[in-house]
Amino acid sequence: MKKFLIVGLGNIGAEYVNTRHNIGFKVVDFLARKEGLDFQTVKLGVLAEYKTKGRTLLLLKPNTYMNLSGKAVQYWMEKEKIEKDNVLIITDDLNLAFGTIRIKPKGSDGGHNGLKSIQQTLNSSEYSRFRFGISDEFKKGKQVDYVLGEWDDTEKEKLTERLEMAVEAVKSFALSGLEITMTSFNGK
Repeated sequence: MKKFLIVGLGNIGAEYVNTRHNIGFKVVDFLARKEGLDFQTVKLGVLAEYKTKGRTLLLLKPNTYMNLSGKAVQYWMEKEKIEKDNVLIITDDLNLAFGTIRIKPKGSDGGHNGLKSIQQTLNSSEYSRFRFGISDEFKKGKQVDYVLGEWDDTEKEKLTERLEMAVEAVKSFALSGLEITMTSFNGK
């Protein structure tokens, strides 16, 4: 059975649950809830296992805080013997309009502390990342407040539909591969 590590980035703690920065957690939570999966507390995070069509997707929410995410990613890749090609990191992106999906095989950390940590730990920028747009509708000097702020009412209304799309993209990554997933979901 082919294994995949699907990592939702976020910060632990009740105060972060509904923040834009925690969209990675929200996507894997949504998939787990949809499929009736439970998360178990494991080393460096919580993990749920989703099996579908000969694939096993390990859904990981690191509990290391964003800037140490690489430690959890590397540990679970090694423990489960998962190749870099079968890893997908889900994160927020300020440079994309709200709810927009952009999946890429590699890239820069774009100033994102979670991606920076993963890049340093894996000593590579060649891993697939799924960026979920949170837009950049903040006033100058208010970026941190915006990213760590909660979704506004308009965003909340559309979030479930965007999470449905995100979950389909995650499944596609494991079932159809990166290229088809990028073609099918990028920009949607």
